[in-house]
Order: sequence, then structure tokens, then C-alpha cells
Amino acid sequence: MKTAIIIPCYNESATIEKVVSDFKEFMPDAKIYVYDNNSTDGTDEIARKAGAIVRYEYKQGKGNVVRSMFRDIKADCYIMVDGDDTYPADAAIEFKELVLSGQADMVIGDRLSSTYFEENDRRFHNTGNIVVRKFINLFFKSDLHDIMTGMRAFSYEFVKSFPISSKEFEIETEMSVFALMNNFKIKEIPIQYRDRMEGSESKLNTYRDGFKVIMMIFTLIRDERPLLFFSAISLVLLIIAGIYFFPILFKFFSTGVVLKIPTLIVISTVVIVAVVTFFVGVILHVLKKQHADNLEHHLILLNEINREE
Repeated sequence: MKTAIIIPCYNESATIEKVVSDFKEFMPDAKIYVYDNNSTDGTDEIARKAGAIVRYEYKQGKGNVVRSMFRDIKADCYIMVDGDDTYPADAAIEFKELVLSGQADMVIGDRLSSTYFEENDRRFHNTGNIVVRKFINLFFKSDLHDIMTGMRAFSYEFVKSFPISSKEFEIETEMSVFALMNNFKIKEIPIQYRDRMEGSESKLNTYRDGFKVIMMIFTLIRDERPLLFFSAISLVLLIIAGIYFFPILFKFFSTGVVLKIPTLIVISTVVIVAVVTFFVGVILHVLKKQHADNLEHHLILLNEINREE
């Protein structure tokens, strides 16, 4: 059973040697891949000397790197971890066991239930993690504790069926929602998180990347739960139409005179748009169901091919 440690990296020269060495110690049979994303500080050479297989992704962004890793590498278990030495390599042993035993298609390293809030002194990052978690759990009817962790393990079936659309740090949120919506088996394991060592700098921009994650959530709600999304828009439009229509209706009952004809025309248009929007949601809901059925057939085919090999 092949295990691949996959490490996306951008300017992690201060920590990548330790990350590779730690995983070689705890998982000596695994292949370690470092995907360099246009580093300018020699990260690739340091990783290569430490014993990693180094490959390159020239499109900037973590999502682009993960897409390349998932396409290029074939394994029975994939363990993804950041190259910043904030995650414990020894936790990967349990991750691997859960995936290879078939208990999980995605294992999430849960930082937020352990030491994250003690180690991470970036207040807005802490708040952002909580907000994203609440949004995802609310709209996708889940109870995940850590949506945006950088340490995860995946099965072959998950990796080869995940259609990545994110280009940057929204990738973790997209992974979590894809697993939830397609009934993959998810396990969460609390892990000890440690802040970056001195001299290692985060690539995250709190406000810019936070905004991208929020926009990704709304995009995922639209794509994965279209009936809910478009029904909500229809409801808002009908409420707005009602606010303007009922005063005119009550005035008609009391006076027998229809006032504000132009307003009534606009209201009628808004109601038509609301109805059309609702049926757009119904159609997309049906298409989403068909897509889910196609994914199930795809997973069955993947299993058969994997067994034959």
C-alpha cells in the first residue's frame, strides 16, 4: 500500500528541511514529494538534499499546486501538509491507518480543538477560522471542527474524483465541502499545532485571503445547494415586492382607486424574476443530483481499476 507525503511549498527555506526529515523519521516507507511554487529562497534545493522528490508548479497559488499534486501522483494514501513546520509529523501515522483501513476518505487534522488559539497570535486569523466553520456547518448541515487546516489525509478515490476550482488558499474549504456534499467518509483527529518558527513568514493576507474564502463559501453554496441558494434569492425578492404591493392593495380596499401604476409594473417584474429564479434553482438541483449519481459511478469504476492494478 503506497503512501505519499505531499508538501506544497513557497519560500519555506527556514523549515522545509525539518519537515522532510520529520516525515522520513515517522514514515520511512512513504515517498515525500515537495512541490515548489516559484520559490526564490532555495526551498527546492534544500528539500532535495533532505531526501524529498522535488517537482514544480509555476502557476502561483496553493490551489494550483494541489491540482498538480493530485493529478501527478498515484498512491493509496495521500498525506498533505504545509511546509512551515506547524504540524506534527507523528500524527500522520494515525491518518494513514484510518485511510488505508477504509475508515476515512479524508482525515482532517483538527487544530482548533487543541493548541491553535494558544499558539496563533493573529487575532483575525482565529476569528476567521471560527466564522468559516460556522458558515460551513450551518449551510452544509455538518459538525466539522476545523475547516481550513493544512494537514489532511486522502484516499485514492477522493483525490482522483475531486474537481479543484480554487487557485489559492480557499482550497481547504473547497475540499471540506466536496467531501460533505458527496458523502465521503470524514474523520477528524485533534493535532498539536505550533506557530511558525522565527524567520518563517506566513504567506496569508488576513483580509484579502479571508475575503476570497468567504466568496468561495457563497460560490460553493450556489453550486452545491442551488435550490437553497436560489430559493433564498426568490424569497428576498418576494418580500421586497410585498413591502411595496400591500400598501397599494390596502389603499385600493379603502378607496377603490388603484394608485402608483408604475410601481405595480415594477412589482410585477420583480415577482416574475423571483419565480424564474426559483425554477432556476429547481433545475440546477436536478442537475446536481445527476452529477452526484455520475460521481458514484465514477467512484465504482475507480475502485475496480484500483483493484485490478
